[in-house]
Amino acid sequence: MLRASYTQPMSEQTEQARTDRGLDRLVNFSDATVAIAITILILPLVDLAGELSRDETAGDLLRQNWPALLEFLVTFWVIARFWTLHHQVFEHVRSYNPQVMRLNFVWLISIVFLPFAANLLDTGGDDDRVSHGLYIGTMVLTSLSLTAIEYELRRRPELLSTPLRDPSKGFVAVGLMVLALVLALLVPSVGLYWVLLLLLQGPIAQLLRRRRAA
Repeated sequence: MLRASYTQPMSEQTEQARTDRGLDRLVNFSDATVAIAITILILPLVDLAGELSRDETAGDLLRQNWPALLEFLVTFWVIARFWTLHHQVFEHVRSYNPQVMRLNFVWLISIVFLPFAANLLDTGGDDDRVSHGLYIGTMVLTSLSLTAIEYELRRRPELLSTPLRDPSKGFVAVGLMVLALVLALLVPSVGLYWVLLLLLQGPIAQLLRRRRAA
């Protein structure tokens, strides 16, 4: 009996340490990784600016390399969008378990891989299904891993400080990215513009909420 009464406070102390310090480290590490990935995105454009000759103007450089600039802007927006969704989820988290940590690393590796996938679009050409499939397929993995994190948190409500909102939002994002991937493989000439289907996430999720409430 004495041993049992001693073990319980120790487990509570361990859980408290994981909540207060471990969760902060997990979130801060995730934020720093996203910040590095976004920073890496600009490096190819920095290299292009360094290759500008005296006979060329900045306007010439932009006209010749506008696809690379567009890829940077779209990928920056996508990463910022995924970080916002990740932030909104972890605003409700009070603790975590090994499964959440593993899924979070899957989410991070997809974010880190995006700059490489974006650079492949420059070398692959407009009709390269592999480069476009890899680019959007990476985003499918990002959406799936974050949705899996949400599922694990809903399955273990003791890990939450407040309930997660709108369970359909993550599934909508996954569905839109899978649709974008299929369309990119079928019609690669549209290229990264299929990613803009993510703009429909909010309206579709709102429509689903209204249908459930009706």
